Amino acid sequence: MMLSRCTMCKRRNAMYMRPYSGEKLCATCFCRSVEDKVRATIAKHDMLKFNDKIAIGVSGGKDSMTLLSILAKLEKSFPKARLMAITVDEGISGYRDEALNIAEKFCQKLAVEHIVVSFKDLFGFEFDELAKDLIMKDPSIERLTPCAYCGVLRRRALNTAARNCEAAKLATGHNLDDETQTILLNVFHGDPQRIARVKPVSSAAHPKFIRRIKPLCEVLEKEATLYAYLKQIEFQSIPCPYSYAALRNDIRTMLNRMEEKHAGLKYTVYRSAEKLRNHIGEALPATGLNSCKLCGEPTVHAICQPCKLLENFKLYRG
Repeated sequence: MMLSRCTMCKRRNAMYMRPYSGEKLCATCFCRSVEDKVRATIAKHDMLKFNDKIAIGVSGGKDSMTLLSILAKLEKSFPKARLMAITVDEGISGYRDEALNIAEKFCQKLAVEHIVVSFKDLFGFEFDELAKDLIMKDPSIERLTPCAYCGVLRRRALNTAARNCEAAKLATGHNLDDETQTILLNVFHGDPQRIARVKPVSSAAHPKFIRRIKPLCEVLEKEATLYAYLKQIEFQSIPCPYSYAALRNDIRTMLNRMEEKHAGLKYTVYRSAEKLRNHIGEALPATGLNSCKLCGEPTVHAICQPCKLLENFKLYRG
C-alpha cells in the first residue's frame, strides 16, 4: 500500500496528518511547520527583541524541552539575543531528580546556561513537606489541591531567578492544550474575568516582574510531543505524583475527547477567548501590580499569594 505524499514538499512520504487542516506531512516538513508556527506566534505578539536576554523555564518535560530546542535554533538568527534556562527544584521525591538531569544534559548539548533554583533555598522547605504537613492535613484548605500551591510557588521561583539573572523575558512552555484548559478552568471556577489576563504576552508592569511569553501557545500538545520524538529530544514522561487531584486533568480528558470528534475545537476555544479578551478587559476596572506589603514582590492584592501560603504554613507548623 502506497503512503500519501507530503502536502508541503510533494516528495517524501507523509507520516502525520493534521485532522483540523487536512495536511499530510513528512517528518522534515512537520518539524519545520512547528518551528514556523512558533516564529509566527513570536512575530504576531511581538514577543522578543533582537537583543533580549531570554530566560526559559525548563522543567524537563516535553513542552519546555521542545521550546528550548526551537528557541536555541532561532537564536542563531539573532546573534545578540542570549538564552538561559531555569529549572525549579520543588523538592518532590522520586520525580524531580530525573528531570534535573535531563535538563542539565540538554542545556550542555546546546551550550545554554542552566540555573537551578530550589524551594528549599527560596522558601525554607521542600514541597513534599508542605504537601504532607499543610495541604493534606489542614481541613480549612482542603479545597485547594497540591498543584494550586505548587503553581503559586513555582511562578514566584521562576520570576525571582529570571530577575536575578537580569532577563528581559521569561518564556514558558505553555502549549495550546494548556491555554484552552486554563480558559475553561477559569469558567468552571466562576472567575471568567481572568480570561483577560491569560495572554501570550503578559502586560502587567512592575519593577520586579519579568514579562512572561508563551511561544508554544498555538502548538498542540501532541505536536510538541511528536516534535520532541522526531528531534530525538529526551524528556521526562512520568507525571508528577501530586497531579492526580487537579481539576485540570478532567478538563484535559474532556477536551481531548471533544477534539477527536470535532477536529480543531481547541483552536476554536482559543480563538473565542482571543475575541473575548479585549471586551472583558474593557468592562473591568484597570488593575496593575502592587508591591506586596510583606515581601515587596509584585501582586494584584495587598499581600501576595506566596506570602499568604507561607504564613499559613508557618502558623500550622508552629
